[in-house]
Amino acid sequence: MLNHKIFGQGDPIIILHGLFGMLDNWQTIAKKLAENYMVILVDQRDHGKSAHTEAFNYQVLAEDLRVFMEENWMHEAHIIGHSMGGKTAMQFAVDNPDMIEKLIIVDIGPKAYKPGHDIIFKALRGVEIDKVKSRGEVEESIAKYIDDAGVRLFLMKNLQRKKEGGFRWKMNLELLHREYPNIIDAIKYDGTVDVETLFIYGAKSHYIVPSEIDDIKEIFPQSRFEEMDSGHWIHAEKPDELLALVNGFLGS
Repeated sequence: MLNHKIFGQGDPIIILHGLFGMLDNWQTIAKKLAENYMVILVDQRDHGKSAHTEAFNYQVLAEDLRVFMEENWMHEAHIIGHSMGGKTAMQFAVDNPDMIEKLIIVDIGPKAYKPGHDIIFKALRGVEIDKVKSRGEVEESIAKYIDDAGVRLFLMKNLQRKKEGGFRWKMNLELLHREYPNIIDAIKYDGTVDVETLFIYGAKSHYIVPSEIDDIKEIFPQSRFEEMDSGHWIHAEKPDELLALVNGFLGS
C-alpha cells in the first residue's frame, strides 16, 4: 500500500511527485484543488513514507498506481505527475488508458534523458547518516556540494529522526542510486496513447523544449502544451498560474 493523503470530495485527482520528493511537495496545490475534487497525494515507492523495495522502473511504478486505485475502489481518475511522477503517469496511461479521465504532465517528456543528478547523489551519499547528531551537520555536509539553499531544503525534507536516536533517509537512497538508469530512461510504449493530455513545461527548464513537441504528439495525439515562465519546479515557482491551467483543463 502506498502512503497517501486525501483532501476534499468529488471526482478523484491523483498527484505523483518527482525524484527525491514526497507527497507533501504538492500539498498546497492539493488543498486548493480540493475545493472541487477529491485529491489524493501519493508517496511513490521508495519515497516518503511508502515501502522500500528492490525494484524501480516506470512499469513497476505504474503497476503500483493501478493496484492502489483498485484497492481504493477508483476505477478512473485524473492523474497529475511532475518530473519522475510525470513519467509514471505517462507509463500508466500506456498500460491502463481506460483508468484515466484526463492526464496532466508537468515538465517532463516521455524520452530518455542524460544523467543530471550526479552531484545530488554525491551530496546525499556523502552524509555519514549513521553518525550525524543534528540536522545542521547533515546540511553542512550537503552544502559542500550544493550551493543552492532551496535545493538543500528540498533534499533535507527527506531527513527523519529515528525513535531510538540518530537519523535516517526517508527515501531508499541506495536503491535510487542503483536504479537511476531506469529513472532517466524513456517510457515503454507501442503505438499511440489516446488520452486527453496537457503538458505544462517551464521555459527556463530543459526537460521539454518546443522542438520536441511534435515528437511527443506522435505518442500523445490528444495533447496540448502550455509554456510557463518558470524552471522545473513549476508548482513551487508559479502555483497560482499552474492551478489556473489545471482547473481550466479539467473543466472546473
